[in-house]
Amino acid sequence: MSCDFFLKGLKKKMAEKNLARKHRHSKDTPPSMSSSSGPLTEELKCSVCLDVFKDPVSTPCGHNFCKSCLNQCWEKSENCICPLCKEIFSKRPDLKLNTALRQVVQLYEKKFTLSKSKVLCDICDDTKMKALKSCLVCQTSYCEKHLEPHQRVLSFKKHKLMDPVENIKDYICQKHERPLDLFCRDDQMRVCVFCTDGDHRTHKTVTLEEESKEKKAQLMKTQKDVQQMILDRIRKIQDIEYFAERRKKSTEREKAANVELFRDLIRSIESCQAELLEMMAKKQKAAQKQDKKLIQELQQEITELKMRNTDVDHLLHTEDHLHLLQIDPSLYRAPDPRNWSEISMNTDVSVETLRRALTQLQETLDEKLCQSVLSKMQQYAVDVTLDPDTAHPYLILSNDGKKVRHGDIKHELPDYPERFNYSVCVLGKKGFLSGRFYFEVQLKRKTKWDLGVARESINRKGQITVSPPYGFWSLALRNGNEYCACDDPAVSLSLSVKPQKVGVFVDYEEGLVSFYDVESRSHIHSFTGQSFTNRLYPYFCPFPNDTDKDSAPMIISPGNFEFTTQI
Repeated sequence: MSCDFFLKGLKKKMAEKNLARKHRHSKDTPPSMSSSSGPLTEELKCSVCLDVFKDPVSTPCGHNFCKSCLNQCWEKSENCICPLCKEIFSKRPDLKLNTALRQVVQLYEKKFTLSKSKVLCDICDDTKMKALKSCLVCQTSYCEKHLEPHQRVLSFKKHKLMDPVENIKDYICQKHERPLDLFCRDDQMRVCVFCTDGDHRTHKTVTLEEESKEKKAQLMKTQKDVQQMILDRIRKIQDIEYFAERRKKSTEREKAANVELFRDLIRSIESCQAELLEMMAKKQKAAQKQDKKLIQELQQEITELKMRNTDVDHLLHTEDHLHLLQIDPSLYRAPDPRNWSEISMNTDVSVETLRRALTQLQETLDEKLCQSVLSKMQQYAVDVTLDPDTAHPYLILSNDGKKVRHGDIKHELPDYPERFNYSVCVLGKKGFLSGRFYFEVQLKRKTKWDLGVARESINRKGQITVSPPYGFWSLALRNGNEYCACDDPAVSLSLSVKPQKVGVFVDYEEGLVSFYDVESRSHIHSFTGQSFTNRLYPYFCPFPNDTDKDSAPMIISPGNFEFTTQI
């Protein structure tokens, strides 16, 4: 059985139930609870059973139903479908009571419970019936049976009837014993017809019906305002819950991304550590081999010197003068020794190696971190196209809205309020009022440009000042190699590599605008701690071709990227 079929049957039964209610007087539920068609009542009705909510729950799509109605609907259907908007949920949602809505329903029911009459008929002898009306002339309350003479007898028909009240004397003038059927607006009190000839003679008096009508009109307006306030707050609660769920999921994704990022960094550290230890082991082994060789050479020299010393000692004790005169002349002088002072005994080789390795590790980590951050930014890539209605008349835009360059001819274009008429600038078509977005722009062969984002309310007529106080968050190039962040004041940037493609990332809620060199995957500059209140648009300024060296366009990259680093 489908959910729609089940709903049709259930709604048919409820329609029959509501029809039956019209033909009988309910003792438990006030007619206004079930038949009122006011905006608040409709908001407090379940669209399945068509009655006031009982244990209201909310679906992920934001609609409210009685918990039992929704469970019955889903138990009879193969899929979990919202009975109102027909959205299909792949997994059965975990239904939780909408406590705020339930409190509103309880207050609403309490209001009508208190409004039910508790006044009994003064004429009934045995079983007292509920009073239908009270008569101000008779000063008596009547049930439906005993009220009949007031509806039939001509003299009784002239009596003043009202909704039943317990203390009817409060509605009678104690001075003149007449019904208080007039209202003095000067003294804001009820009076009788005789009072208007006495103390209230000069006052403005109206009938109670007229005053009641005006008061009801005021109350209806107040009630409408209060009902709207209640509905606004119910919707606000739903919005908060919806965005809280989105923020929770976003936080979980961010957490997973950061965990993976740090895992990647840890793997890099471990890899560099292994390389460092292996390098140190090799150097230690080479040093040990060198030390062994030097010791062997020294021992060889010592042996040779000892043999020479023995020969000299033998000659010193000989008596053969002829033999003494015939010996090798080299024995008369000391041998030329090897200069061992030139051999460096560097005991700090490992420390220097460690220092170089740590420097290399730091550079590697910085590179990997920047690559990971840029890849993370690219996940928020949007498809940016240029808005021709904002372009200065000298600018030439491609048909696909992805390229802009400065031309030699000023085009005749309508002077729209959003068009720049002095600075050769252009904005993107789509603006952003929340969240994060990222786009890339190719700037090859450019010697001057501005690139960034601008708020919707910027001045577009006459000369503009590009800085945050004036609604611009931009990077700039001048004279081919002079880079700066257009802050207040401007911040000069020293870049070792000229960026050929620049990525722009914006986090609206965090007040962040960052710029990246896409090819070297390095960070250029960030505006932090900003406060955005307007819609933000991508901002481009290719500048005039003054030297015939800057005819290249600014080119917006496609909005899809192949991620080299998984976050």
